[in-house]
Amino acid sequence: MIIDVIILAAGKGTRMVSDLPKPLHPLLGKPLIHYVAAAAAPLTEKPPVVVLGHGSEQIRDSLGEGLRYVIQSDLLGTGHAVQQAEASLKGTSDLILIIYGDMPLVRTQTLEKLVEAQKAHSGPLTILTLMEENPRGFGRIYRDANGAIQAIVEESDATEEQLDIKELNAGMYCVESDWLWDSLAKIPVSSKGEYYLTDLVAIAAEEGASIASVTVADSRELLGINNRAHLAEAGQILRDRINQQWMLSGVSIVDPWTTYIDPDVTIGQDSVILPGTFLQGNTIIGRECLIGPGTRIFNSQVGDQCEIEYSVVEESRLEDGVDVGPFSHLRKGAHLAAGVHMGNFGEIKDSYLGEGSKMGHFSYLGNARVGKDVNIGAGTVTCNYDGQEKHPTTIKDGVFIGSDSLLIAPLEIGENATTGAGSVVTKDVPPDTVVVGVPARKIRRKDQK
Repeated sequence: MIIDVIILAAGKGTRMVSDLPKPLHPLLGKPLIHYVAAAAAPLTEKPPVVVLGHGSEQIRDSLGEGLRYVIQSDLLGTGHAVQQAEASLKGTSDLILIIYGDMPLVRTQTLEKLVEAQKAHSGPLTILTLMEENPRGFGRIYRDANGAIQAIVEESDATEEQLDIKELNAGMYCVESDWLWDSLAKIPVSSKGEYYLTDLVAIAAEEGASIASVTVADSRELLGINNRAHLAEAGQILRDRINQQWMLSGVSIVDPWTTYIDPDVTIGQDSVILPGTFLQGNTIIGRECLIGPGTRIFNSQVGDQCEIEYSVVEESRLEDGVDVGPFSHLRKGAHLAAGVHMGNFGEIKDSYLGEGSKMGHFSYLGNARVGKDVNIGAGTVTCNYDGQEKHPTTIKDGVFIGSDSLLIAPLEIGENATTGAGSVVTKDVPPDTVVVGVPARKIRRKDQK
């Protein structure tokens, strides 16, 4: 069977109290709607149709051109929203899966069960339901004495008896395509002047058609995001899922309740994540690493057997056996080769440190290329910015940079050279040369006493 997916994302989300459209509010580094689109993607080879309204350009820019879009100019309810996709989808598929863009925790497996239930069902639609003591404003599933579904009763319209019903409507449906397009026109207008998709159930029941249901075992999957409290709750649930997955895959997370790992992060076996750690974006952590406590790593690659303590690593690369911190900052473009040591209170940006080099505490390297086995003394600064442009510093293999050296770029320090403590180096230093002073001057070659 050919399946099309419709994602409803036109609402204003006024309860978020935000200028940002609700589907774009971030959850562990990704907009809410990205999770929904990803969950539905394996069910069909066709891109979903996203129904947009409020903030349509922003949402479209976020999702990209790989999806299909229609606009609900007048926000006249969910039935009217689905109707906007009719011109694009009528006659192109057998089944239509309808889901919401603000339910980021739903799993692909759950949507697959909904689709499979409709494939096996003779009636025109299958609905997703949940059993929950806290109704959260969901509509109630009203069944007759024989257990057949007759209607979805909105909470605002429910009687006292109906309010006691524990089976709730999750708002996701799989519907026969031809029946859907014919039935949307039959939805009556509500007292608010809107057309509700839930009325499809009553229409099918009045026709004597069977209505199937799939009940979700874990109701947390169907948490809809209506306000910031719901967003925080969804974040906790998603973090629990992710942390559980990594712990079952051979990663030790000492305190899962204070560890934040984004969905696209990967972590190697036997690594240990200490409390207060944030692993974000497309970060890759190798095997047997010790990360944290109090560490944030964003869009970075960390090799095997690395240790990073109380530090921030952003858009950087660390090869095997690197140790960083505590209290250091690797900024965009930092690259530490194998075995590099970076001490406390250091900062590196757009720079490379060669294999086995050591950078002491309270130092800054910017736009620098450092060779192998170099010692960067405490308090060293590459003065790379002249107020208009940034300039490079090159430090060759085996160099010893004395504490509190100021390296005025552009500058090259040759192999095995030495700068004395407190030097201000303004000119290139030849290989095997010792320079000291302000400004630094040559006092001898290393092979001379």
